[in-house]
Amino acid sequence: MTGFFGHPRGLATLFLTELWERFSYYGIRALLILFMTAPAATGGLGFDVPRASAIYGLFTAMVYMLSLPGGWVADRLLGLRKAVVYGGVLIAAGNFVLVAPQLWSFYLGLALITVGTGLLKPNVSTIVGQLYEPGDGRRDAGFSIFYMGINLGAFLSPLACGYLGQRVDWRLGFLLAGIGMTLGLVQFVAGRKHLGSAGIAPAAADPQAASRIGIGLGVVAAVLLGAWAAGLTVQALSNALGVLLLVTALAFFFWLLFLGQWTPQERKRLVVVGVLFLASSLFWSLFEQAGSTLNLFADRNTRHSVLGWPFPASWLQSVNALFIITLAPVLAWIWVKLGKREPSSPAKFVLGLGGAGLGYVVLAAAATASAGAEPVSPMWLVAVYLLHTVGELCLSPVGLSAMTKLAPARIGGLLMGVWFLSISAGNYLGARMASLYETLSLPTLFTAVGGIGIGAGLLLLVLVKPIRSLMGDVK
Repeated sequence: MTGFFGHPRGLATLFLTELWERFSYYGIRALLILFMTAPAATGGLGFDVPRASAIYGLFTAMVYMLSLPGGWVADRLLGLRKAVVYGGVLIAAGNFVLVAPQLWSFYLGLALITVGTGLLKPNVSTIVGQLYEPGDGRRDAGFSIFYMGINLGAFLSPLACGYLGQRVDWRLGFLLAGIGMTLGLVQFVAGRKHLGSAGIAPAAADPQAASRIGIGLGVVAAVLLGAWAAGLTVQALSNALGVLLLVTALAFFFWLLFLGQWTPQERKRLVVVGVLFLASSLFWSLFEQAGSTLNLFADRNTRHSVLGWPFPASWLQSVNALFIITLAPVLAWIWVKLGKREPSSPAKFVLGLGGAGLGYVVLAAAATASAGAEPVSPMWLVAVYLLHTVGELCLSPVGLSAMTKLAPARIGGLLMGVWFLSISAGNYLGARMASLYETLSLPTLFTAVGGIGIGAGLLLLVLVKPIRSLMGDVK
């Protein structure tokens, strides 16, 4: 039965769930580094840029890193649906805790949001894939529609939460983000009857899962208590996260490729997952500086008015989502129009990396123009977001879809977590780059970042053909 633009009716439920979850997340992201660096006299925390960037990087990286255990918990214990519900409850609670004025509540709120997103984000995407039978040609289009929900939430939240936060009170912005997640949770519970059997039972139930989770939580609690007792700084924790990300990725792919019991075809596809993981990490290290580097540039170096009409700097965070909503149907039409000449998934990744890199070349020119301390036109950032949007549309929905097609069915949730782990690594790397905002000259910083994206794209271009051969009949 179809009932949502020619797709299963359950897609509407998941569309709205992700819309409100992204409303919550992007509302927080639009305000976070501005709130942390704002003077205490204006209600901010008064942090310097390196400290604020370290916290921002920890938060955004952990949001996605926890998608890996979040996918495992859904596969082994809860099932996808319960994971989404529990995750939504934690996200909403975290947003509401951020409203409290204490510093400890600020950190607790961010922690709750990271854990909740780790449970919700990978598993709601996996349920989308389960709405379609293997070989259903609507799957990619379904993910594109789902992606529109993500970006509708991302468009609305900086406008609403950003205005309340910057123009009224920072904590009202956090409150509105929590209300949004609550609305998403309510409609998911009300609309889950449209999901059929998707996501009800764990894919590979493990009777030892609960005890393993308990041990894991105990280890995490011990590590955090030890870090607190040792008086570790945020920068030290950020460095530790970088090591943890590297070790986690290496250990996981070692297990995946050398210890797992796979068919030869499954093993080849998992090699492709590894290559796409690296490309995705590099892309997101550039793209996800939107909430840090680009947000600071918007606040400090960009004119906050158009034709005499003033607006908060955080509103520029909505430009990317607006372009996605506008351009996603255009690119989808182009892919269909190309037919057999449509680029493969790895070729689209090349376009994604190139678009992200070119955006920073434009930003370097904008930074040069603002060197005289005169704010530049916001159209510079609009041009950057246009290039980044084209890159994102070539990579992100394609990556989501590729994970569901390349993953063996018994680890579907886990490999969706791997996809989000690549975004976690990208967020961490991007935050480390953002910490150099006041150390290097902006033209130098942005030129170097752009060169990383363009260089990675050219390297992947050389590898497109061998990657396609490993993918077999997956396109």
